[in-house]
Amino acid sequence: MKELKLKMREDFTREETWRVFRIMSEFVDGFETLSKVGKAVSIFGSSRTRPDTKYYKLAEEVASLLAKDGYTIITGSGPGLMEAANKGAKKAKGMSVGLNIQIPSEQKPNKYVDLLIDFSYFFVRKVMFVKYAKAFVIMPGGFGTLDELFESLNLIQTRRIGKFPVILMGKEYWQGMIDWLRKTVLKSGSISRNDLDIFNVTDSPKEVVKIINNFYAKA
Repeated sequence: MKELKLKMREDFTREETWRVFRIMSEFVDGFETLSKVGKAVSIFGSSRTRPDTKYYKLAEEVASLLAKDGYTIITGSGPGLMEAANKGAKKAKGMSVGLNIQIPSEQKPNKYVDLLIDFSYFFVRKVMFVKYAKAFVIMPGGFGTLDELFESLNLIQTRRIGKFPVILMGKEYWQGMIDWLRKTVLKSGSISRNDLDIFNVTDSPKEVVKIINNFYAKA
């Protein structure tokens, strides 16, 4: 009888319904931890960008300026541009947060993270990026960065969340995508002209801070 009960308990933990409790625990941990960090900006970008590149230096600079202005910096905690942003925040003596994802490639948190939260589920992690950020700064990146960008644009477009600053850094990098949005997506009627106003594009770290501060000054 005891063996049967033990087997039933083990089977239960393997069922899909048990996963709900693991998901809930990640939400609870994230909410409890991040609710204490104050106003924050989430910075996204490629994990593959090397420290000797202009975009690494740009990410470090913008994070440093934002931290000096009182913003907590949130990243995905990995290497590349995430590391640059956490480094910039730490250099400016600001709060540096990393939301790490457990994936097969075993992403390791960079050494500049002050506060680390681990997630097993991408969708839970993505909620945390949005819920506790006053703005998104999108540096050059790949599929993960594009995913965060377009999800935020879609949430604002569909009014599932309130509008907040979404800023693309690196005009040269993003110009091709912006041209495609205008010449193909807008032209086909798949988006409206106003949808292109949801985001800003700049190369200036100072302008990023200005855009965010001006937005909330008017709010």
